[in-house]
Amino acid sequence: MNLERALISVAIGLALSASVVAEILPTSQKGNIWFINAAAQLQQKLSLKSSDKAKNVILFVGDGMGVSTLTAARILEGQRQGSPGEENLLSFESFPFTTLVKTYNTDAQVPDSAGTMTAMMSGLKTDAGVLGVDEDVQRGDCSTVAGNEVVTALELAEIKGLSTGVVSTARITHATPAAAYAKSADRNWEDISDMPAEAVQAGCKDIADQLVSFEQLLEQRYAGVDTDGIDVVMGGGRRHFLPNDARFNSPDARSSVEGDRTDGRNLVTEWQAQYPQGVYVYDKAGFDSVNAATTSRLFGLFNESHMQYEADRGNDVAGEPSLSEMTAKAIDILDNNDKGYLLVVEAGRVDHAHHAGNAASALADTIELAEAVKVAADQTNPEDTLIIVTADHSHVFTMAGYPKRGNPILGKVVNVGETQPALAADGMPYTTLGYANGLGFRNLGMETDADAAYSQAPNAGRQNLTGVDTTTTGYHQEALVPLGSETHSGEDVSLHAKGPGAHLAQGTIEQSTVFHLIDQALGLIEE
Repeated sequence: MNLERALISVAIGLALSASVVAEILPTSQKGNIWFINAAAQLQQKLSLKSSDKAKNVILFVGDGMGVSTLTAARILEGQRQGSPGEENLLSFESFPFTTLVKTYNTDAQVPDSAGTMTAMMSGLKTDAGVLGVDEDVQRGDCSTVAGNEVVTALELAEIKGLSTGVVSTARITHATPAAAYAKSADRNWEDISDMPAEAVQAGCKDIADQLVSFEQLLEQRYAGVDTDGIDVVMGGGRRHFLPNDARFNSPDARSSVEGDRTDGRNLVTEWQAQYPQGVYVYDKAGFDSVNAATTSRLFGLFNESHMQYEADRGNDVAGEPSLSEMTAKAIDILDNNDKGYLLVVEAGRVDHAHHAGNAASALADTIELAEAVKVAADQTNPEDTLIIVTADHSHVFTMAGYPKRGNPILGKVVNVGETQPALAADGMPYTTLGYANGLGFRNLGMETDADAAYSQAPNAGRQNLTGVDTTTTGYHQEALVPLGSETHSGEDVSLHAKGPGAHLAQGTIEQSTVFHLIDQALGLIEE
């Protein structure tokens, strides 16, 4: 009884203490917008009730979208909307569960996209530069592939009878999207012309061939399996599907000969013959004409190589859909399957803009990814759809100096309380954003194609930015170490999750755990 009275006394004391503390809080503190918003966010999380199982999973990958990229993009988005920017959140940053992800490859401290995406798709880490295989494969050696292939979440979803989709703004045969469906000793084997003769003779298939032959290859690999192939594929990379013959050029071809294939095969027409009810599109008009309610299979190749940067998309010859538009269309088609679906969406050009040293394009593509995530969240039921947003790796992209609140994120540093740009020890202004290595300074004005930077030699080191408008789309930030292309970095990336099973995204995890989050939600591996 004495113990019971003591516990009651403690409980009463705690309640009284909470009441007293609540009264102690000044009205100005309790009524402060930061205080109120933080408390509301916590209460929202406390009220969440999440199951472990989902009907659908959507995995968004911002290629190269490190934490510094997220921070800068959220500020830019907020400033575009007329606010200081720092208080803004990208759509997925309000998701209730977040974790940090370790990105190294089994043979690399700083990773590449092939090894990282294979980890997310298969549940095991592997070497840099290889796709859909374990670390026992020797890069570039076709003979080491057999027996070392791994099964991916996309393949398991197909086997389970779910609908599947792969969407990217990069070439659809590029490392990140290809890791969902291909097995290759080299990520660069996008079509047969990219392969060494000995690899072709040994029977290894190029990545484009594996995409179009996905259904047959999967059924050959696993006895007794019956699938219907990937339902939605959209991205760039037409050149890897067409013969090296001008007669097969698309109407919007930029090269005199669009196709690269040296085996004479037209994989687009092979796909159409294999799926006569499927719809193939190559431009915005064709995309817009697709009726998702009556379309069960869609193949879209919207550019000879990568799709345009979001900032440059309006300049495309035949027009291209945005990442958010492709995401919406994919969901509308995939959700026709009552069993559910797995959709993989990559914002591939975040990475490419960083490699070119162009923060403006990298942030614009990150903001478009956030819009695609918002579209997905709006079109799906949070009770049956798990949405995961993460990156494969980061970049050597920094935010530095002591700029005041609301200072243009693409601008020069203006210190707190000041109105003029701060000067470094060399007497020159400097920008908030910069790169540790890469091509360095470019002042290309209103140029919207970040890849225009490659037309000039590296120009690293300090530049006098006094008369330069660093907020234009064509400005490329200074870099410290001169390289032909800016590099990836090795720090952790973030993962944001919402929906069934999202609560399992906690702590710091290996990148291979992403596969297991998907598996846990969809039950891909039957015990």
